[in-house]
Amino acid sequence: MMKVTSEADSRFKGGFFPLSRAFRKTTEASDHLSLSLSLTLLNSIREVISHNMKQFWSPNSINKNKAMVENLQSHGVITSDEVAKAMEAVDRGLFVPDRSCAYVDSPLSIGYNVTISAPHMHAMCLQLLEKNLKPGMRVLDVGSGTGYLTACFAVMVGSEGRAIGVEHIPELMASSIKNIEASDAASPLLKQGSLAIHVGDGRQGWAEFAPYDAIHVGAAAPVIPEALIDQLKPGGRLVIPVGNLFQDLQVVDKNSDGSVSIRSETSVRYVPLTSREAQLRGE
Repeated sequence: MMKVTSEADSRFKGGFFPLSRAFRKTTEASDHLSLSLSLTLLNSIREVISHNMKQFWSPNSINKNKAMVENLQSHGVITSDEVAKAMEAVDRGLFVPDRSCAYVDSPLSIGYNVTISAPHMHAMCLQLLEKNLKPGMRVLDVGSGTGYLTACFAVMVGSEGRAIGVEHIPELMASSIKNIEASDAASPLLKQGSLAIHVGDGRQGWAEFAPYDAIHVGAAAPVIPEALIDQLKPGGRLVIPVGNLFQDLQVVDKNSDGSVSIRSETSVRYVPLTSREAQLRGE
């Protein structure tokens, strides 16, 4: 049995309830109040960021992708130079169906009942994984979608590393390859072989190149898949949304003895990590 330690047990009836320390309460009624307050705060922050983005992006704006990154930096979402450089290098506009909406801080539909996450969520996940995305390291992106975050990972680990995306919708995988080929920063890594996208059930990971220094999951699992923990290298980190109605972005660190430490980062709302058939049915 794997030993698990947790910074805070955030389980409650109906799923996972990610509580911030500032709002942590003891009664069910106050739990619902704290959730409401937390989500209100998150929405307020998002509105401020989106408003400032619109100010940046006048019709005469030269580089909207760079402006997006600078705005996320100015609000403290991006704090690392490496993350900023990767997001500047990989133009988000190449990875969304409607480029006119590419730089707005909001998730966007990419078809097949899924979305590409908002820029601030991509930035947050890159920040959480930054120390495990050094040149030469290996990273797995589960639910790679349009390929955007996988491309950012690939830029960070470089040609000596390996970035693997797993996507269970073949059409999305094929279009993500085209997106990556259009990226000046990511295309050479795809051709060289250090960046690859595969069709598969991401809940099973991708054992061929395991163990990984970093694993990112772009959909919410009811519980953390054991296969992903097994494919995590000692010293590695997994970032995954967990829960059903209430979801929590969890950070899983594997210790040298194989045990894992889990902490809750923030409240989130992702599409479910499920089978291809269930996803296409909208379940």
